[in-house]
Amino acid sequence: MPDPFVKKPLDMIREECDEVGEHTLKRALGATNLIALGIGAIIGTGIFVLTGSVAALNSGPAVVLSFTFAGIACAFAGLCYSEFASLIPIAGSAYTYGYATLGELIAWIIGWDLILEYAFGAATVASGWSANAVQLLARLGVTLPPQWIATPGTHLAYYRQMWQPIASLPMGVNPATLPQATAVFNIVAFLVIAVVTTILVVGIQESATINSVIVFVKVGTVLVFIAIAAAFVFHHFAQAKVNWTPFIPPNTGTRGAFGWSGVLRGAGKIFFAYIGFDAVSCAAQEAKNPQKDMPVGILGSLTLCTVLYIVTAGLLTGVISYTRLNVGAPIALGMAETGVQWGEFLVLVGTILGLSTVMLVMLLGQSRVFFSMSRDGLLPKWAGAVHPRFRTPWISSIVVGVFVAFLPAMLPIDILNEMTSIGTLLAFVIVCAGVWVLRVRRPDLHRPFKTPWVPAVPILGIVSALALMIGLPLTTWIRLIVWLIIGMAIYLSYGRKHSRVQQYIATHDKVAR
Repeated sequence: MPDPFVKKPLDMIREECDEVGEHTLKRALGATNLIALGIGAIIGTGIFVLTGSVAALNSGPAVVLSFTFAGIACAFAGLCYSEFASLIPIAGSAYTYGYATLGELIAWIIGWDLILEYAFGAATVASGWSANAVQLLARLGVTLPPQWIATPGTHLAYYRQMWQPIASLPMGVNPATLPQATAVFNIVAFLVIAVVTTILVVGIQESATINSVIVFVKVGTVLVFIAIAAAFVFHHFAQAKVNWTPFIPPNTGTRGAFGWSGVLRGAGKIFFAYIGFDAVSCAAQEAKNPQKDMPVGILGSLTLCTVLYIVTAGLLTGVISYTRLNVGAPIALGMAETGVQWGEFLVLVGTILGLSTVMLVMLLGQSRVFFSMSRDGLLPKWAGAVHPRFRTPWISSIVVGVFVAFLPAMLPIDILNEMTSIGTLLAFVIVCAGVWVLRVRRPDLHRPFKTPWVPAVPILGIVSALALMIGLPLTTWIRLIVWLIIGMAIYLSYGRKHSRVQQYIATHDKVAR
């Protein structure tokens, strides 16, 4: 009878690390590539979109505190990820870590959960990418058919030379006076996922190079905003002081609407802005020197992005009143407020490029989880097939890409966002618990990077992640449970019968006897 809690032996994991040949992943990434992958995954929807809505609806100018709290929660998880990534440097991220410490059933749950996280995360970003691309094209005089630019059933109106959701029209504008249409499919989001999938199939080195170039451009966009906004605040400090007052607006009487509860609610919402650093650990088997470079990639990207987030949010709320920031492109609005005419165009281009790299890293992460689960026998062999020329898991990349392409084309962004958050937070809980468990069970292991203050850091990581999960809607929890039930049916009917670890343990037990 297969043991559902059998653990993957570290000796077996290290054997996989040492494998070479055309059926293994190519080690081509250095520390700079890994940091760029992390920044590419993190800087995107959070800084370009969520900053404004969280400031306007939850935190006010104290959105900088929301970013800080969310960053601290991620730091606990980041330290635990770094220890595992250096100790177990193969593809699979939290799935592999859970397999080595908590057993096969827990590993399956986290692997299935990671598929949810990366799929819905990439779909969320594709939805945002589509909206910004449509707006940029409209500014350039190219108007796409409204039926193909949003999710099915979205009611659109033609206002200011572009099609946009009726719900986003300014107060006082009567939709009945405008041309209207109803969307049937978001072909823009579908196509961008198809392009990113093709890039990933061609090769990890090519993907990393493209990502590094785009990361340079989008970080440059953020730095340009910081420079212009800082100059504006310096010359209009009295106005900025008014915009920053009160720093924490008084609570409206509703939990989460300003006050300290608003700051914490804002931290839960802004958490999505940090999703992505964990995807760096999925590329561990493609790192040249994973023991040294993986912690640098994870913690380096997380630290740099946290600083950029806090500075940008602080300057944005100084340039413009937080009450005006509940818009789809708050950074562009802030640029316009400074009087810089080319600001909107620059930010739209930077946002589109920024969201492109987020999709690339998230799809890379999901295909690598598929690859690892297949190599362990928990999924069919086709999911682990490596292309002999490109040395990438090409079949799983294509299957994932097709599945993900339909999500943003059919589902609204709020559902995608919430599903991504709950999946990521569950992964954080298991990784933090795994570090603590392995320290107790195998204190003798050589750890190239050690999480400090164990068990305090893992416990704080678990508590902070659970606290953010509790704040998510009940419907999101129900969707997660349904997804996990589907996954459990696949594991019981296929995974546990074909598990390589179960076979490995059984073989070694026979030899021992």
